[in-house]
Amino acid sequence: MLHISSLLNATPGVQPVGDASNITINDNDTNGNIPDENDSAFGGSLLGTEADSLEESITDYPYENGRRYHAFKDGEYWGPNDDSANESHDVAHHLYLLTLDGKLHLAPIAQPHNILDVGCGTGIWAIEMADAYPCAHVVGTDLSPTQPMFVPPNCAFEIEDFNCPWTYPIDHFDFIHVRELFGSVFDWDDFLLQAFEHMKSGGYVEIVEHSVCPVSDDSTVNEESFFTLWGKTVVELGENIGKTFEIWKDGKAKLKTAGFEDIVETRFKWPVNGWPSPEFRTCGNDGNMSWKKLRELGIWNQVRLHDGIEGLMLRLLTKDKMWSYEEAQIFMGKMRKEIKNVNTHAYIDVSIVYGRKPGGRNLSALSQENPSLAISKNWPFENVIPEGYQGVIT
Repeated sequence: MLHISSLLNATPGVQPVGDASNITINDNDTNGNIPDENDSAFGGSLLGTEADSLEESITDYPYENGRRYHAFKDGEYWGPNDDSANESHDVAHHLYLLTLDGKLHLAPIAQPHNILDVGCGTGIWAIEMADAYPCAHVVGTDLSPTQPMFVPPNCAFEIEDFNCPWTYPIDHFDFIHVRELFGSVFDWDDFLLQAFEHMKSGGYVEIVEHSVCPVSDDSTVNEESFFTLWGKTVVELGENIGKTFEIWKDGKAKLKTAGFEDIVETRFKWPVNGWPSPEFRTCGNDGNMSWKKLRELGIWNQVRLHDGIEGLMLRLLTKDKMWSYEEAQIFMGKMRKEIKNVNTHAYIDVSIVYGRKPGGRNLSALSQENPSLAISKNWPFENVIPEGYQGVIT
């Protein structure tokens, strides 16, 4: 790993983390080779041209079709890292907190010392966890240095490709958090085996994912629906790039294969707009939420989908399917139109599954003696949605 003492004041709109001493780059290549600081080819210093080259490798962002993407290992991830994408990530964080009544996790961890947030995005979850567990050291990893400058002293961020061999100590983490890595992991079995290896006995991993295929509990979404075509297209794109978008329904089995035990899965449903009402609601696996809460989730989900589908699909459609920019925009425009139709009772499935590495102290038993799940310091949220509002509808 290369520790950077000064980095990143060059890119407008992108802030270094803390005083930049928090930033670490995991510079493994795809074969897991780690640069040797004593090697003459490495140079043993990050001053001068080496620092310039390193900074450029991280902040010389490529632009495609008006969107900005990560520079470190360009192309490894399909999503942009610009302000619009970061806002979408933060809306997703709000959705998960709303779903879980402010809880930052469901795994029954207690007194964790080391926490890893893989693919942390804007770093919002890692920062809140550091606030919630001030005695823990929280590390967030991502391909982009788009996290805020001022973070809690027990929180740090690393630039890392999680598809490369992990370089953390063995038996190190008490809790590993994985959220929305759909379409990003080459081999989930290998990924979770690495998580297992680098986790302390008795520690937990939690996978938080959602479906990309809108469905319904009635016949309003069927084989002829555009939502069905949309879902099939996204799943096919994931298969083409070798990174599944369907981990939401495979997470439980994958954790078992990796050797985790005490596996618990909880399902929820996010409507695609504010269609839920006293007459219409989802059925089963929805957290037994009231129709009012389902509507609130749907309105926030519509905001995220409307503004975020370009970030999800544009690069995949133009790079993998070789569509023109105009063809991609037409396809995404149809999706934006569909999510405004409250007569279609569509939702996406959400899965939160966690498992424990055998051995060690039983954190589950400890947490039952002193039950406590971290709550966002911003909870409860003020409901800013007007009475009767169902989102942007046609």
